[in-house]
Amino acid sequence: MPLAIRARLPETTDLLRLALPILGAQLAQAGMGTVDVMMAGNHGATTLAAVSVGSSLWMPLMLFMTGTLMGVTPIVAQHLGAERRSEIRPSVYQALWLALVLGIAALLALRWLAAPIFTVMSVPTEVARASSGYLQAVALGMPAVALYQALRAFSDGINHTRPALWISLIGLGVNIPCNYVLIFGGNAIGVSLPLINRIPPLGAVGCGLATAIAMWVMCLVMALYIRQSRAYAGIDPWRRIERPQVKRTGELLRIGLPIGVAIFTEVTLFAVIALFVASLGETVVAAHQVALNFTSLLFMLPLSLGMALTVRVGNTLGQGDGVRARFVAWNGVAVALIAALLIDIVLIAGAHPIVALYSDSPAVRTLAANLVLMAAIYQISDALQVSMAGALRGYKDTRIIMLITLASYWIVGLGGGHLLGGSGLGVYGYWIGLIAGLSCAAALLGWRLQRTASRQLQAPAETLSAQQS
Repeated sequence: MPLAIRARLPETTDLLRLALPILGAQLAQAGMGTVDVMMAGNHGATTLAAVSVGSSLWMPLMLFMTGTLMGVTPIVAQHLGAERRSEIRPSVYQALWLALVLGIAALLALRWLAAPIFTVMSVPTEVARASSGYLQAVALGMPAVALYQALRAFSDGINHTRPALWISLIGLGVNIPCNYVLIFGGNAIGVSLPLINRIPPLGAVGCGLATAIAMWVMCLVMALYIRQSRAYAGIDPWRRIERPQVKRTGELLRIGLPIGVAIFTEVTLFAVIALFVASLGETVVAAHQVALNFTSLLFMLPLSLGMALTVRVGNTLGQGDGVRARFVAWNGVAVALIAALLIDIVLIAGAHPIVALYSDSPAVRTLAANLVLMAAIYQISDALQVSMAGALRGYKDTRIIMLITLASYWIVGLGGGHLLGGSGLGVYGYWIGLIAGLSCAAALLGWRLQRTASRQLQAPAETLSAQQS
């Protein structure tokens, strides 16, 4: 075996050991959204529309909270690498306080702002009423999902990513029967259970309640697991209550808030593009959504690698080894690139048969297959940028990610795509804009990663370790 491969193999194995459970957790959580859509669609067109419209409001809020709380992962990872375990629990407690504030703020925002937003958007009255009820129910789970994400970020930071997988599967397992009973009513199960049979069909509201219940179950199970598992021995955040600390919360916000803004920016970019594409006709909209849905599922692999890379780089920096941290970072980028090439093989070979599973329309199939082939181009840039961003988060260098994301996605991606789309290229123009925006982000993040890693090399190991404390 060549020396270079022999050196990379152990690190790649460690990275994959962290990334694969993260991948499973991401897919399980995506599965909850799929179940919601499928069951809502079976209840009726209005229910499906209400859940779809409502999801477009609460999902970006949840992802913003998730991104902000991801700031705790590199903090914990660096403390663990430096063997400062006593510093981990206070940092985690500040994340929990922040999560509680964010969760309550999201709850209030969904309950108070949904109706005015629907009025501005001119959502049909029946859909708006059902969607408002759906959001009122989902809002009850916002504090739970925020607390869960804080605990998950902590667990990931100490190299313990499997609990997120199993708990996400538990959440999916709770979501399915709760959806069925609450959407269609207790009598729909066909079994005589007095308490359950009394539940009336709640439609979109039932779907929201099922989501909130699943969120609270996941939160409580994660809290209980952390309390009982030996993997968290000596760190248990439940040992005593820590008061809010401005300095630690400030560090968490300095690292996490740019991550939250960057994720929110990316989500809203795709939402805005969908609005522009909507004016191009039903066939174009359907093909765009089919291609985007399929490629988004495949993107979960490089995304999970990027999240795992944050932990690996953070651990190594905590040990004061800047040279190895640079190796870990670029090795992770190389693994993500290989993953993108494998995804491209799937996209190129399976474009036509896969899109056939989504639609019976020949026009939709043809256009969707062409867009999927275009997606094979941007998978490379997307995998590179998400892995480089993950490595930079391990360095706690997150503000630049936000700025690069804003410039690349909104100016190059959306601006360029809108110009091309309006000049006669239609939906292809928007996808060319996506390719350009992601490529720009990959190039700029690569430059930043090289600069950040090189700067760390200039400091002695003991200075580096002190800087990360």
